[in-house]
Amino acid sequence: MNEEDDGLGYVYVLTNDSFREDWVKIGNSRRSPLLRANELYTTAVPLPYKVYATLKTKKYKEAESLIHSFIRKLNPTLRISDSREFFNIKPEDAASILEDIEGVLDEAEIDYWSDGKKVIDDGKKVRKQGNRFTFFSRGLKIGDTVAFINDPGITAIVSDEKHVNFEGKKWKLSPLAYELFKRKNQLNSSGAYQGAYYFKYQETRLTDLPAVPDEESKG
Repeated sequence: MNEEDDGLGYVYVLTNDSFREDWVKIGNSRRSPLLRANELYTTAVPLPYKVYATLKTKKYKEAESLIHSFIRKLNPTLRISDSREFFNIKPEDAASILEDIEGVLDEAEIDYWSDGKKVIDDGKKVRKQGNRFTFFSRGLKIGDTVAFINDPGITAIVSDEKHVNFEGKKWKLSPLAYELFKRKNQLNSSGAYQGAYYFKYQETRLTDLPAVPDEESKG
């Protein structure tokens, strides 16, 4: 069975060196993301596209619609043109949204790319910027308390590998950061956040916590 017969497809985040650094293209395709990037490299753009991140799932069309809808709700002006798939959002923030969508889909898989290849570290997929964040991979345990960087009096409790409990509700950090900034009327221009960057454990920002060996990251 070839790749196009298994029902799987991709939502992709593409960058282009001829764009502003906070512009991305977010679309879907049944074909390999690299093939799709090459197809889009026409005389309309001076430089080739680069694959930044992909979400592989059988529900790739629905996932793309969810992502576009989520960005529109954050800020309707972020879509550069209603008829095109270009967005005024940083690629790492777009990838963070892919991660949030991955969490609600069965059998979805996210990958990060660099120089046309999936980024791999000792057989494990990681972010282009470093190891992919989970609480357990940074040595946190269920029941640990994390604090909002901008207001350390606001805290949440780690409830599993990717979620915290805040005000009796389970949250991922990215939408929780958005909610807290919204309450403070301090949303940034994109309204998208890499959640772990805005929380700390004890006195260390979560993104600065070192990864722990696999056998220590079981929670």
